[in-house]
Amino acid sequence: MSANTGSIKVGDKTVELPVRSGTIGPDVLDIGKLYAQTGAFTYDPGFTSTASCASGITYIDGDEGVLLHRGYPIDQLAEHGDFLETCYLLLYGELPTAAQKSDFDYRITRHTMVHEQMARFFQGFRRDAHPMAVMVGSVGALAAFYHDSTDITDPKQRMIASMRMIAKVPTLAAMAYKYTIGQPFVYPKNDLDYTSNFLNMCFAVPCEDYKVNPVLSRALDRIFILHADHEQNASTSTVRLAGSSGANPFACIAAGIACLWGPAHGGANEAALKMLAEIGTVDRIPEFIARAKDKNDPFRLMGFGHRVYKNYDPRAKIMQKTSHEVLAELGIKDEPLLDVALELERIALNDEYFIEKKLYPNVDFYSGITLKAMGFPTSMFTVLFAVARTVGWIAQWKEMIEDPGQKIGRPRQLYTGAPQRDYQPISKR
Repeated sequence: MSANTGSIKVGDKTVELPVRSGTIGPDVLDIGKLYAQTGAFTYDPGFTSTASCASGITYIDGDEGVLLHRGYPIDQLAEHGDFLETCYLLLYGELPTAAQKSDFDYRITRHTMVHEQMARFFQGFRRDAHPMAVMVGSVGALAAFYHDSTDITDPKQRMIASMRMIAKVPTLAAMAYKYTIGQPFVYPKNDLDYTSNFLNMCFAVPCEDYKVNPVLSRALDRIFILHADHEQNASTSTVRLAGSSGANPFACIAAGIACLWGPAHGGANEAALKMLAEIGTVDRIPEFIARAKDKNDPFRLMGFGHRVYKNYDPRAKIMQKTSHEVLAELGIKDEPLLDVALELERIALNDEYFIEKKLYPNVDFYSGITLKAMGFPTSMFTVLFAVARTVGWIAQWKEMIEDPGQKIGRPRQLYTGAPQRDYQPISKR
C-alpha cells in the first residue's frame, strides 16, 4: 500500500493522518492515532464510512455494480466454474490447477460425514425448531467433537478446521432440514459432487432411489457461488469480531450464522418471496407500485435496491437466468410469482421513480422463487445462504488470524447517559 497524508481539524488542533490506498477502490484515512492526537473519536453508526480491516479477498464497487473474488468477476466464476473452485480461490488466493482442484475436491468430499453422536445431539431440539436455530447450535457444537482443530495458532489445524466446516456444514444443514420434516437423516455419498451430495441428503429417502437432477444441482451450485462471500457485511464482520478475541473457528462461524439469521441480512430472499405472493398477479402490480411510492404507506418493495449496490446487482443477472432454467426444467411454465417478478423487474428498469432512487432488482429477488421451485421451504432459505457463505467466513477469519496487525475488536461509543452522580441510600430515593 502507498501512503500520503490528509488533515483533520478538531477544535484548534490540525493533525496530519496517513491516507492508505488499496489495489482498487477509494482511499482510506487512517485514524488509528486520532484519539491520541486530538482526544476525539469518530462517529459512524453502521460503519458505513469505516474500513474495519485490510483484506485481499473480495472487492465490491456498489456504484458500478462490480463484485470481484480475488480479482475475478462474479459472473465469470458462476458461468464457468463450480462452487468448490470458488472455495479454493477464496481460501488460497488463486484458481486451482487441475491437480489442485482434484485434490481439494477429494479432501472436502471425505470430510462430509459428521460424528455419529451428532445425530443424538439433534434429538434435544423440538421437532418444530427453526432450522437456523438448529444450525447455530450444531455448528457451535462441532468444537466439542473436533478438539484437534481448535488451536488457532497452528496453521495446519486452521486449515483442517476450514476443510471440515466447508464439508460438514452442508451435512448439518441437510440434517436440520430432515429433522424438521420428520424424515431420517441421509448419509453423504462420496461418489457425488458437492452440490449433488447436498441435494441427495435433503431429498433422498431410504425407501426409494433418488436421482439428482443435474440442472437443479448446477443451479444450486451457482446460487452457492453467488453467495460465497460479500466483503465486510454484518455476518462476516461478526465472524471477524468473534475471531479477534481468539475464539475457536467453529464458535466464530456459529456467531456468523446467528447474525445471518436476521431478516435484514439473510432473510431478504424470504421477504421478497412473501411480497411477490402478497401481490399475487400481474394486474395488481400498479396498486403496489403506487403504494411503494407513497411516503405515508408502510409497504416496501422487497428485493429491490441494496445496502452496497447503487447499480444493478451483478449477481441478479445470473440469478435471473438460473431461475428460468430451473422453472423450465421442472415444467413450471405458468408460475404467477415469476410473472409478477418479471413485470416488476421491467417496471423497475424503466420507471423514473426506480431509476432515480436506483432501486434495481437484487439477487434475493430471484433466488427465493428458484429455491421454492426446487422444493425448499422458506425456513431453509437462510440455511442455504449459510452453507454458501461458510467459505467466505472461513477465508475472512483465516486472513484475519494471519494478519500481524490484527487487534481485538473494540469499537468506541458516543456516551449519552447520565453524568457522574453519587449513590443515594434507598431511604432517600
